[in-house]
Amino acid sequence: MLFQVEMTVKLPPDMPDEQAAKIKATEKAYSQDLQRQGKWRHLWRVAGSYSNVSIFDVEDNAELQELVSNLPLFPYMEISVKPLCRHPSSVRDDDS
Repeated sequence: MLFQVEMTVKLPPDMPDEQAAKIKATEKAYSQDLQRQGKWRHLWRVAGSYSNVSIFDVEDNAELQELVSNLPLFPYMEISVKPLCRHPSSVRDDDS
């Protein structure tokens, strides 16, 4: 199943820089592993904000919940999820 996931990170202003850097590094490694596995198919930065729009390719809602809730930045995120399905006019074979 494909899902569009929009994530906006809102770190506490009083979080120490060292702690924020550590969480971000762990987040990067985790997200890159999911990308290599093909579960996090696309990742785009939203210009001008600490946000992204992503496409996840997972078995079901439960797997998406598990992956997203394990993001190190999850406690500091506002997240919006939209399920996707293939558009009948798409010319791509790999978007289902």
